[in-house]
Amino acid sequence: MNKSPLVLLAALGLLHAPIPAFAVTAPLDLVGPISDYKIYVTEQLDELASHTQAFTAAVKRGDLATAQQLYAPTRVYYESIEPIAELFSDLDASIDSRVDDHEQGVKAPDFTGFHRIEYSLFAEHTTEGLATLADGLDKDIKDLQARVAGMTFPPEKVVGGAAALLEEVAATKVSGEEDRYSHTDLYDFQGNIDGAKKIVDLFRGQLTQQDQAFVAKVDKNFASVNSILAKYRTADGGFQTYDKVKDRDRKALIGPVNTLAEDLSTLRGKLGLN
Repeated sequence: MNKSPLVLLAALGLLHAPIPAFAVTAPLDLVGPISDYKIYVTEQLDELASHTQAFTAAVKRGDLATAQQLYAPTRVYYESIEPIAELFSDLDASIDSRVDDHEQGVKAPDFTGFHRIEYSLFAEHTTEGLATLADGLDKDIKDLQARVAGMTFPPEKVVGGAAALLEEVAATKVSGEEDRYSHTDLYDFQGNIDGAKKIVDLFRGQLTQQDQAFVAKVDKNFASVNSILAKYRTADGGFQTYDKVKDRDRKALIGPVNTLAEDLSTLRGKLGLN
């Protein structure tokens, strides 16, 4: 009886890895999607940098109303690329840490970035004393741009990032703790959803070859989550403040987001990247 080359190699002890149950995506087939994702991240960072400059300019000139208005639409670009941004833990801490991350709370010298500025703008209703923090945020965003430009994106981190974005929404963001002073959490949710969807779309060809039913299920779940978020859209394209979203509606978000996160957690395995 004729035996396949893989079986013969295994019999001879020359094949040490187990034979996969399904076709593993060839490394060359990952090059295109990873390159396209880097382009996407670079574009998001460009938008983040320009929006941050407008935001910090309003802060520094003492324009409280404009600074408050620009806060959420600026941060959404960071939220969409969080899996990559978090690879640089020092910058992620200075750009996006929360008050809970600091023993001294809002008075901590190392509490900087978006959420420290958010506290002054929305809890204290002032721009006073924020110039240094605003300049630091601009500098950190530019530093992030430079680091991302010079990095090679690990495929497993990119693919795994889709699930990470949704897991964070369900685990910590639905409670409203992220933007606790501005209550602009729905912008963050949308940024996370859009960032995860981008990753799925870039690997759609490979995933469809592996499991077409899975792709259809994921698309349906994305549509479900987006339809929930759409209920809270405002006429100007933004979102209602999260403090106006009732507890039962917040809980209604958790199920679909968790389902989507569970589905996306299998992406790496489907693409042979575990």
